[in-house]
Amino acid sequence: MLKNKPAILLMKLVMLLALFIPVLQTTPSQVHAADGSLTNPYSVAEANANQNGTVKSVKGYVVGQPTGTNTVITSNYPNDYALALADSPTETSTSKMIYVQIPSSFRSQFGLMTNPSLKGTQIKVTGKLAAYFSHSGVISTTAMEKISGGGTQPDPDPDPGTEPSPYDGTYYQTAIGKTGSSLKSALHNIIDDHRELSYDNVWDALRNTDEDPNNPNNVILLYTGRSQSELTNGGNVNDWNREHVWAKSHGDFGTVMGPGTDLHHLRPTDVSVNSSRGNKDFDMGGTQHSEALGNYTDSDSWEPRDAVKGDVARMLFYMAVRYEGDSGEVDLELNNSVNNGTAPYHGKMSVLIQWHKQDPVDAREMRRNDIIYKDYQYNRNPFIDHPEWVDAIWN
Repeated sequence: MLKNKPAILLMKLVMLLALFIPVLQTTPSQVHAADGSLTNPYSVAEANANQNGTVKSVKGYVVGQPTGTNTVITSNYPNDYALALADSPTETSTSKMIYVQIPSSFRSQFGLMTNPSLKGTQIKVTGKLAAYFSHSGVISTTAMEKISGGGTQPDPDPDPGTEPSPYDGTYYQTAIGKTGSSLKSALHNIIDDHRELSYDNVWDALRNTDEDPNNPNNVILLYTGRSQSELTNGGNVNDWNREHVWAKSHGDFGTVMGPGTDLHHLRPTDVSVNSSRGNKDFDMGGTQHSEALGNYTDSDSWEPRDAVKGDVARMLFYMAVRYEGDSGEVDLELNNSVNNGTAPYHGKMSVLIQWHKQDPVDAREMRRNDIIYKDYQYNRNPFIDHPEWVDAIWN
């Protein structure tokens, strides 16, 4: 009997553990349940089940345009005012769809009359979960983005499997000891051919690069310094949008991948302040902006607040080195003028050099440079890493 006692005890222990294991197990749905946040959006089915007036993010495939409670058309769209999402791109049952109200600021990008090829595309929308067309819906929409590769990360790497080269003593090795045009050329070759984003993916990237360190749900706007919800991007009053610090008309590159989507010069700014800056060159003087205090403007120039004067200068120095006209890209250059218009020039260089010295590199700039390098473009702004190179090239 004594010989069998250990075996009996072992069997009892196994039986006891079996009673507790189911309690400790977690179902996949418990681990991966969406909460409707920007980074963990609801599916269409989840959004349909939570029509409670809360503001949430929802992802789904564009399947057509709703024109009535039980009617969704899939061609010959009459306007850009609404679209229907589903969890499957081939869904035909309106009961498994959610209707999305498209505000005016997003109609040019997401309206189906203007963009019929959007059908079948997976997108993410943020707004209030409430009835639209007397059907489950998303209204008062504040954000709309295309989803690439099943997520809202940057576009796929043009060289799959590659990672950024290490940022160590070798990164700028070929530039060390050079000056003038030789240094400019060496830096161009180092930061050229970066990993490019689409213009849609810039939204999410800016939420990361310009995050408020005191509130991760907010971004800090460039010219006003205001901290506001990262979800309030768009085209309405007090929304934030994507400011091209090197005005996109200076070289007429628009929002094409490359200069038009380069995070090193794209920043979140208040919509009306962005409009006031327009495509003006940078210079001193003018009248203080009523909303962006500390910023001054006149008919042909914009002066940013003191805290970001150096940031602005270093962004323009980067652009003048990164884009040199090779590979079919625009050749951007700094000059000492204002009123540059559509010419690929930006000024005023002497003032930018002054601002660079007046407002040295700070921790926020270094953090932003690191994020763009590690998570998005795999290239760096050399004038944040080596401020002394401004004088070595342009003085």
